[in-house]
Amino acid sequence: MDTTPLLPNLTQLTFPVGQAYLWRDATEATLIDTGLPGYGDQVREAVAGLGVPLRRIVLTHWHADHTGAAAEIVAWSDAEVIAHHADAPMIRGEAVGLPPVFEADWERELHGQISPGVPEHPPCRVDREVGDGEVLAFGGGARVVGAPGHTPGSIAVWLPSGVLFLGDAVVNVTGLSVGVFNVDSGLARKSFARLSELDFETACFGHGPALRTGASTRFRELASTLSV
Repeated sequence: MDTTPLLPNLTQLTFPVGQAYLWRDATEATLIDTGLPGYGDQVREAVAGLGVPLRRIVLTHWHADHTGAAAEIVAWSDAEVIAHHADAPMIRGEAVGLPPVFEADWERELHGQISPGVPEHPPCRVDREVGDGEVLAFGGGARVVGAPGHTPGSIAVWLPSGVLFLGDAVVNVTGLSVGVFNVDSGLARKSFARLSELDFETACFGHGPALRTGASTRFRELASTLSV
């Protein structure tokens, strides 16, 4: 796992597949997604370097590259786990999530190349189930933004300081785009259009480098080309 400072109080954690983010407030830290199974100890080291305890884990959706280390991290931190109510059953291991509906052969082939490197996630408790518009007690009042399409319970998290965490609703791998491997690609495009209406300077993705400046302008440029 690699760590990359993005802002004075924001660190990106990069795994062999996917990324997570550590946000530091004055007396506590928040983890947005957790990375793959087996990386709980490395996340612990990253949190220790902040000098404040981990208070909460926000999961943007149920896929294992975002929830895989959650159970490990809860074991050493007892952090509150937060997720959308539609994806909470999959995170707890109570239900099986819907498979993606591929729009093209290249998407199916890409999924076949990536999925062997992503093991199943161990079930993890969810302490708080949230929905669109709820406010979380970090980052000056983080707002949950429903972004269904990748999964039914995909969320983004917007901070008043101008940071947007996107999970897999949007990616920046070969350029900015709506995320792939969606259960409903039409709904995913509608979610992107809605996200583009927010004001933010920095965009943090589950896959691909963060946009550190001018992010909402880039989103609006792409949204103007999409058919929703």
